[in-house]
Amino acid sequence: MVKTSTLSLSRVSVRGVVQGVGFRPFVYQLASRHNLRGWVCNTSEDVKIEVEGDAKNIAQFVKDLRENAPPMAHIEGIEAAPGTPQHFDGFEIRDSVAEAGKYQLVSPDIATCPDCLKEIFNPKDRRYRYPFTNCTNCGPRFTIIKDIPYDRPNTTMHRFKMCPACRKEYNDPLDRRFHAQPNACPVCGPQLELTNAQGKAIACDDVIIQAATILKEGKTMGVKGLGGFLLACDATSEQTVQRLRRRKNRPAKPLAVMLADINEIKQHCEVSKEEETLLKSPGAPIVLVRWKGKSTIAKAVAPGLKHLGVMLPYTPLHHLLLRETALPLVMTSGNISEEPIAKDNDEALRRLGGIADYFLMHNRDIYARYDDSVMIVENNVPRFTRRARGYAPYPVRLPFQSRQILGCGAEEKNTFCLTRDNYAFVSQHIGDMENMETLEHYVNTLELYEKLFRIKPEVIAHDTHPEYLPTKYAEELGAKTGLTLYPVQHHHAHITSCMAENGLKDKVIGVALDGTGYGTDGAIWGGEFMVADYKGFKRLAYLEYLPLAGGALAIKKPYRTAIGYLTALGIELDKSLPFLKQVDKEEIDIIKDQVAKQVNAPLTSSMGRLFDAVAALCGVRGVIEYEAQAAIELEMAAYAAPDEKRVYPYSFETQNAVNIIKIRDLLEAVTKDVLNKTTPAAVAARFHNTIAQMIVETCQTIKREAGLKRVALSGGVFQNRLLLRKTTALLESAGFEVYTHRQVPCNDGGISLGQVAIANANIGSK
Repeated sequence: MVKTSTLSLSRVSVRGVVQGVGFRPFVYQLASRHNLRGWVCNTSEDVKIEVEGDAKNIAQFVKDLRENAPPMAHIEGIEAAPGTPQHFDGFEIRDSVAEAGKYQLVSPDIATCPDCLKEIFNPKDRRYRYPFTNCTNCGPRFTIIKDIPYDRPNTTMHRFKMCPACRKEYNDPLDRRFHAQPNACPVCGPQLELTNAQGKAIACDDVIIQAATILKEGKTMGVKGLGGFLLACDATSEQTVQRLRRRKNRPAKPLAVMLADINEIKQHCEVSKEEETLLKSPGAPIVLVRWKGKSTIAKAVAPGLKHLGVMLPYTPLHHLLLRETALPLVMTSGNISEEPIAKDNDEALRRLGGIADYFLMHNRDIYARYDDSVMIVENNVPRFTRRARGYAPYPVRLPFQSRQILGCGAEEKNTFCLTRDNYAFVSQHIGDMENMETLEHYVNTLELYEKLFRIKPEVIAHDTHPEYLPTKYAEELGAKTGLTLYPVQHHHAHITSCMAENGLKDKVIGVALDGTGYGTDGAIWGGEFMVADYKGFKRLAYLEYLPLAGGALAIKKPYRTAIGYLTALGIELDKSLPFLKQVDKEEIDIIKDQVAKQVNAPLTSSMGRLFDAVAALCGVRGVIEYEAQAAIELEMAAYAAPDEKRVYPYSFETQNAVNIIKIRDLLEAVTKDVLNKTTPAAVAARFHNTIAQMIVETCQTIKREAGLKRVALSGGVFQNRLLLRKTTALLESAGFEVYTHRQVPCNDGGISLGQVAIANANIGSK
């Protein structure tokens, strides 16, 4: 017993992801270890702790809270203040306390931990082969939460009453399942069901074994995962994969593959140390890794590509299924084309019944749709292509205090963003805003974020493009609520999103390269160099304007972009150019006429369209079947000429103190190379070298004028890892500090973060 004269008390508040991750039992055990008494409880804002005992022991306790926290905890801040000793009898874990208007951070869903994995494959364990095994270190979180505090009644597990054995674990502070809200077992928890495409149950002794047998027979199966249904099939069968593609209306866009363990991935792919760490991380994303030529995975999975999107099983169900099939399985989003992923059983049967032959489903409801995250590792840094499962809704910490603002995001690869205090809650990937189903998903997810994080937006930021669905939604919401609308230029938002996630406050040289963005002059921007901060931007250089013959049609048919660009620049359309042989003379004449008369040929400075034009010109890709296919395949071609050093010519023209990058010489040189039968690989490599040098030279010009050395790179073009690698190396060797995306995608999935940062700076912060 501590003497009264030496008794001290400390009131501690811990904020961050500290609920649903085993934090309270950790505190309980830590207090016991340091001979402290008191209590701990969850609130709607934080984890509150009162500890009393020897002052040195309390100091060490507070230090250990941060340094030895549970693996899934993410501590944002710890505050400790002295108090009057209460003479507690022991240490207890108290019931959660709901507080009006307060909020806490919510854990993403977490891949199955090693301890649970051992249990599901241990024949002597009561959870042997149970596909819903979890603990405080793993399992569903965000996808089952309806509200905070994170307690079972506020989740979709509320309908499953725990059996005595599970209840005992749940109530034992020394057990790793203490207050694990999804805790369950075969006696009391969710159950699997196997059905045909019409929803009729398939009678069988073991659902997993039967499902595996069906997959090995070449059938397609809808599998209910954490955040929605995935479509699974044998990834080694060309015929099976092609059948899935036809049914899903996804003719060429790459599909993700799930493999049983890291060793199996290494049989098919070259995996770096950093990529292996990322694959095995609790987020368990899809990672794009180098595909081995001898892999038995069907080429139809990712036609024409050198990288394969692979992931490890992240739920017990996946582990069991992969173990039983002993096959790599395609695991792609359960949707048609660009619709949202299906999440409910009835919905899956209705929407996916024409794709899947069978369904492996269960009776644990999904509250929030949640696609798989997709990442690459470049320059040894993990980077998002799509941010969702395993990462959202964890926020970006802002370098400033923000008002409560909604950023509505972009039309493609949409996310929204909500801010309060110094947090930016960027939503999981919503998708392309092209239909009412996606808009409904958007609205439902927005309502959930507003509820979880107790946010009532005061301002609505949106893209300046008048026809974007998120813009129209913002206008309707503004009209209904009377909230202030703040329009944000697309490429300015790209740069400020990069600034915000890197904690930058001062002006930078911004390089925003993408396919499409609405410019302040009404033209289509996409090759932009600016000096920018959150307050505003000044466009100091851009790729020269050229016509898109046929508008949106040219995006789907890059050969039209190539013909239009060559025509506009006065470069002869030599009949011996190979790509022209695939185009009717009548269409060529129409394109020429559109350019000459400036009819349905909007002007663009887009770098993405320049990549398209070169891809078509050198014979890599003339018609695309998914977004950026031509540019992606041009990058793939460049890898075949790694020693190519040549650079194509280009020039600058200054108008009104703005540098215009002229590309006639570039395209003329590419045309000559093609006519001289230079390989597409060499042309692609030279083009990548050229764009990297162009970026550096333009930044050097701006540096001389503006005196800035910080460069922020953003926009979907920088998903091209070869270009990113070359550009970063050249910029750094020229003395620039280079900032890139790590927490949100460089593509339009990061736009919403930039929107809120700009709106906050211009309307006023707290």
